[in-house]
Amino acid sequence: MKMNKVKLANFEIGGGEPLVLLAGPCVLEGFEHSLMIGRGIKEITDRLGIPYVFKASFDKANRSAFHSFRGPGLEEGVKILGKIRDELGVPVVTDIHETCQADTVAKVADVLQIPAFLSRQTDLLHAAAQTGAVVNVKKGQFLSPSDMRNVVDKIHESGSDRILLTERGESFGYNNLVVDMRAFPIMRGFGYPVIFDGTHSVQLPGGAGTSSGGQREYVEYLVRAAVGAGVDGLFLEVHDNPPEALSDGANMVYLDKLEELLKDALAIYEVVRKKLN
Repeated sequence: MKMNKVKLANFEIGGGEPLVLLAGPCVLEGFEHSLMIGRGIKEITDRLGIPYVFKASFDKANRSAFHSFRGPGLEEGVKILGKIRDELGVPVVTDIHETCQADTVAKVADVLQIPAFLSRQTDLLHAAAQTGAVVNVKKGQFLSPSDMRNVVDKIHESGSDRILLTERGESFGYNNLVVDMRAFPIMRGFGYPVIFDGTHSVQLPGGAGTSSGGQREYVEYLVRAAVGAGVDGLFLEVHDNPPEALSDGANMVYLDKLEELLKDALAIYEVVRKKLN
């Protein structure tokens, strides 16, 4: 099937275009701190020639425990994301959880992300597609790669072909995820770019009791393998001090380790890029 490239800002994703990076903190931790992380990432991507999309959540609605930090919420979060977008001059991706959020968030976010747990929610997919923004769907941990064809069809039938699909691991027993490398060519076969979430894929869901654990030490291995298997971009949660992060710290990449990881990914991508047309 012919690859549908997705236009975003001044670059395209998919079909052998440059490897794109969606990266930032898991959740907005205030404007200044989130902007600092975004600036650090942009400096790296500018040096390496990688198209960059800033990511952060304004609300983590599926935290393990009721009192876990969720973020600034919709109203304040949208303001922060808009300011970061203006300051960095890059596109922004953030997730939505309810249909009523779609139009408001699309005013500042270039990409609306559908969380993995909500990847089959027809009304949410429809609302996101109707905004005209790019829709990035995280594949549910409970779905097979081939199941994502139905997700693509729902977005199509809602009037959009601006679609990204993101792999973030499959449930493998309790509190564990694995990545099936067959997922990348299977989902690319639907004709849309595929992104690899290298940090959520090493998450141990609920593994810390009232929060999720993670195995950050394996991110680099999975990233290299995924790029070799054929992806169009990477999704990475990045923080200057992951142990102090307010969400998903155990699986986030240290900001000062990011450039080395991306250099490895780019070297592998150049080998496989010609096969991704």
